Amino acid sequence: MNIPSPRDEEEVNDGEEVFLDEGDIIQEYTVDDEDLPDADEEGGSDTEEVIDEEDDSTHTFTGHTGELYTTACSPTDATLVATGGGDDRGFLWKINQGDWAFELQGHQDSVSSLAFSTDGQLLASGGFDGIVKVWDISKGDLKCTLDGPTGGIEWVKWHPRGHLILAGSEDSTVWMWNADKSAYLNMFSGHGSGVTCGDFTPDGKVICTGSDDATMRIWNPKTGENIHVVRGHPYHNEGLTCLTISSDSALALTGSKDGSVHAVNISTGKV
Repeated sequence: MNIPSPRDEEEVNDGEEVFLDEGDIIQEYTVDDEDLPDADEEGGSDTEEVIDEEDDSTHTFTGHTGELYTTACSPTDATLVATGGGDDRGFLWKINQGDWAFELQGHQDSVSSLAFSTDGQLLASGGFDGIVKVWDISKGDLKCTLDGPTGGIEWVKWHPRGHLILAGSEDSTVWMWNADKSAYLNMFSGHGSGVTCGDFTPDGKVICTGSDDATMRIWNPKTGENIHVVRGHPYHNEGLTCLTISSDSALALTGSKDGSVHAVNISTGKV
């Protein structure tokens, strides 16, 4: 390609015409006529018809005034739903019962996570205010407020066979409480960044947690002992975003910001 001299550039700036020849061609492309838009399609039309897609939903809940962060469905009542969001509000409402709703009041920041207990009797709500609140479904009121974390709550989970609550926090810790007694049980410390995901194994004997520090930790819930730390090659090299555990409590599957998914043997810690 011919490189213009400084003088050529000055001439262009003076408004003089510049001509290109075959020596200026870098690469040629063959264009299929079928790929070109029709003349009447260019720029669109001011009279284009706007087609509204049909709304197939059976019920719309409009109680929130901001974006939603979390939803949960009752395991025992197919119509009962809990939602929470950036308007610092949580709600319990029922599908196709538009005249019934119960507000989960008291959080001072976004309601970031919700979970029903396995028996459907209780609902836990976690907020970016670092608070977990437990709600009695049958009575429709607040049962207890659980505190301790100094950072926002990332997620809440229930023990599969009882009213024990597990919550991960932005402050790198995981907390466990007894909801029936409103009592603190244990705090699991070791992660180097926010704890983004976690859960009890289905048999209730082990806890698995994942963090933005790119590690998964496996804990004994009774003693608080850190059984395994899973990190480094061939594991994730960026923060964990999600975690699920197989129904036989043998494997933990984790997803990460690095775009990969890994399966970990919970008993050995092997990837």
